[in-house]
Amino acid sequence: MSTDERSAYDEKLESILRAAARIFAEKGYHQASIRDIARATGVSLSGLYYYFNSKEELLFLIQDHAFGTLLNNLERLLAGEEQPHRRLRLLMENHLRYFIANTAEMKVLSHEAEALTGDFRRRVNAKKRRLTEIALDILREIRPGGDVDLRVATFAMFGMMNWLYNWHRADRDVPLDKIVDDMYRIFLEGFQPAGAKVPALAREATPGESRPSIWRSGADE
Repeated sequence: MSTDERSAYDEKLESILRAAARIFAEKGYHQASIRDIARATGVSLSGLYYYFNSKEELLFLIQDHAFGTLLNNLERLLAGEEQPHRRLRLLMENHLRYFIANTAEMKVLSHEAEALTGDFRRRVNAKKRRLTEIALDILREIRPGGDVDLRVATFAMFGMMNWLYNWHRADRDVPLDKIVDDMYRIFLEGFQPAGAKVPALAREATPGESRPSIWRSGADE
């Protein structure tokens, strides 16, 4: 395949992945069909199978492309930058900028993480781990030997950013730069003004009280 042919192939595949991400985001991976993708792209079923062999491989390609793009952009941005606070800011900006521009992919990454199996799952998870390791290393530099667990901090930060697709509306919310500024400040400094004291009582756990998880409310009914 020549360079021009490879470029055309890559462009067409990316177009298919974007359309498929929209369909999966709207209908859910298990409810969507390859015929839905064919209608959305204007490509015949046989034409689609030139680019992938199964619906699961299509889901893999969407996730692999998204995490690959995130990682490649991040590593480019961090190259030569040694100041850990600046590195964290770049990581958060890269993450939020990509997800705001690719909301369908963001929803698919969040909702269909468990749908992949076997080698597809292992390959995507390897990229997730690399992204997590970069974040962990940055936070370790910012707070070496701190009293906050690094895994808690890392996944709390990603959880804050990854929830964006549930509430962000471009026509009513602040611009991207303001979102990055606010999330970066809240994550590093907290919500209260500088110097404000948190009452000791507010930090205490309620002894002996079992609190049901809101995530499992009604799940077993």
